[in-house]
Amino acid sequence: MNRNLDLLLTAIAPAIWGSTYLVTTQLLPAGYPLTVAMVRALPAGLLLLLIVRRLPHGIWWIKSIILGALNFSIFWWLLFISAYRLPGGVAATVGSVQPLIVIVLARLLLGSPIRSLSIVAAIAGIAGVALLILTPNATLDPIGIVAGIAGAFSMAGGTVLSRRWRPDVSPLTFTAWQLTAGGLLLLPVALLLEPPLPHLTGANILGFAYLGLIGAALTYILWFRGLSRLEPSVVSPLGFLSPTTAVILGWVVLGQQLSAMQMFGIVVVIGSVWLSQRAQQAAARQTPSPLGEKVARRVG
Repeated sequence: MNRNLDLLLTAIAPAIWGSTYLVTTQLLPAGYPLTVAMVRALPAGLLLLLIVRRLPHGIWWIKSIILGALNFSIFWWLLFISAYRLPGGVAATVGSVQPLIVIVLARLLLGSPIRSLSIVAAIAGIAGVALLILTPNATLDPIGIVAGIAGAFSMAGGTVLSRRWRPDVSPLTFTAWQLTAGGLLLLPVALLLEPPLPHLTGANILGFAYLGLIGAALTYILWFRGLSRLEPSVVSPLGFLSPTTAVILGWVVLGQQLSAMQMFGIVVVIGSVWLSQRAQQAAARQTPSPLGEKVARRVG
């Protein structure tokens, strides 16, 4: 029961991230990927720091900077470049390779076994996303493609290291450290490489507030909470829910049509998420508990 609750709460995060495409294209000024990423991260991180009133200590200053860069600075910068230069469907499909990367990195950094069923689930998820949102006339901008793949590597690295480096603090505090670090890393780069934002409209302010408070602070608290309780190979496939949410929101909010192929893609994505969880549960049943091993040794 606790595991199912952990999965449900963690899945809320990528479901909300699926609204990023809609908010970015409909509410935010175009052409400011670094500034948008910085404004999304830094105010939310500072707000959470005011709430928790606890700073990193010792080696956690360095680890927070590394995690903040991977999970926020680098990832969001590349994500917005990909979103601006590619149709939302192409950007989401490119980014959906992340679970495959997590499987490999978890093997290298955590010693987690590579399970064939997990590989199948990840490939099925990528195929489902492609069915869901790719169109025959989708443009393939090379810079956007590279940004999407590099962003997937960045987020995958942050996901695995967030599991390996688990401080003795709450997910709220862990999120505050990373968001603040990520935002501070983005601040000088955004000021140097991008012009000032234009006069912000009410819609722009609403978009930034949503991305910071809901799309960053709330969702990453849930995401890091999940990573503290579940394996990265369990958490990462939940990211397939993000493009699924994006398509459903496009249908509900923007009046976009859903084809039979897209509806089939939704079924494939949901099936891939279920399959990835099934693979982990099967592995858990096959792995003897430490208590069971002790009993077996005594009997032997």
